[in-house]
Amino acid sequence: MAIPIRNVLIVLVLLAVLFVTFSIHNNNTLISPKSFATPSVDSPPLPDSTPEIPHTTLHVPPERANATFAILCRNSDIDGVIQSVRSIEDRFNRNHGYPYVFLNEEAFDDEFKRRVSVLSSAQMEFGLIPHDHWYAPSWIDEQKAAAARQKMEEDQVIYGGSLSYRNMCRFNSGFFFRHPLLQKYRYYWRVEPWVHFHCDISSDPFLFMQNNNKSYGFTISMYEFQSTIVTLWDTVKEFARANPKTIHPDNALAFVSDDGGSNFNMCHFWSNFEIADMDFWRGETYMSFFEFLDRAGGFYYERWGDAPVHSIAASLFLPRSSIHFFEEIGYEHPPYTHCPVDKQRWLDGRCSCNPENSFDYDGYSCLRRWDSL
Repeated sequence: MAIPIRNVLIVLVLLAVLFVTFSIHNNNTLISPKSFATPSVDSPPLPDSTPEIPHTTLHVPPERANATFAILCRNSDIDGVIQSVRSIEDRFNRNHGYPYVFLNEEAFDDEFKRRVSVLSSAQMEFGLIPHDHWYAPSWIDEQKAAAARQKMEEDQVIYGGSLSYRNMCRFNSGFFFRHPLLQKYRYYWRVEPWVHFHCDISSDPFLFMQNNNKSYGFTISMYEFQSTIVTLWDTVKEFARANPKTIHPDNALAFVSDDGGSNFNMCHFWSNFEIADMDFWRGETYMSFFEFLDRAGGFYYERWGDAPVHSIAASLFLPRSSIHFFEEIGYEHPPYTHCPVDKQRWLDGRCSCNPENSFDYDGYSCLRRWDSL
């Protein structure tokens, strides 16, 4: 039976309408056929997919101080260095990108560089310490020095028999800030192997130092072993008598002496953590002071440490206001820990340390003395 032409025309019109409608919808839909293809590595994740893993691109703040981390270590310290760098990156530097300078009296090997370099996107430089900066100077009587080491070892003085420890103390006292890799920086943050940073550090300590005219910052203070520095204070007083103008009128002498300078009370800032202005160490006053001490030979004939040397210099030659206690920085160098005791600071820093175990007001700590100034 013949189909009426009118019905054929109606079917054709309906097909045409459907075709036009589908074309319009296909050109404006939110989900095109391409959406079902496997996304490329540059494509954003599909809705409701697994969240994107955070990338490790360094986000450097618009303002940074002219500063670096300074780490004195050996190739054999690799595991401890990794621990320390990972800790400071997690708690602070991943958001700031401050560079690192590693120094060693022997060349760093490729394995050390390879394993450390993956820990941060920040610049890392590896330097060799010049021979004359590390080893005893020519005026040291080695027989006398060896006899002193033997005696201290027999007396069971910590590091009493170690020559390398004495080299390190002398280097940290008067030479590290002269190393070519550190010459371009003003501030440094000393970091040692196997340390822990227990709290998030939300503000920039380097900028704090710079913007508030601070020259020396610490977290832990304690008493020195008197047997390691028998003649140090007498040598300091000799320098002060010869150079009275070097003593700052607003000094912190009361931190290191209970009797106006007659005697040293053994208090010092524990220098394995210090954030400081290298321009102070490089200045004429400190350099004259260090050279005076160096000529006296106490780094080798006794066991003068960089901690009392730095602490005495800061306390005598700087205004007390330029020395700062970083209460908010949770820090551990076994066996001692500084943990913020202020509850809000502890909470804000998401600290992993226990304030009850903080060394701050232990009987061997000098923080109460600092607080009283």
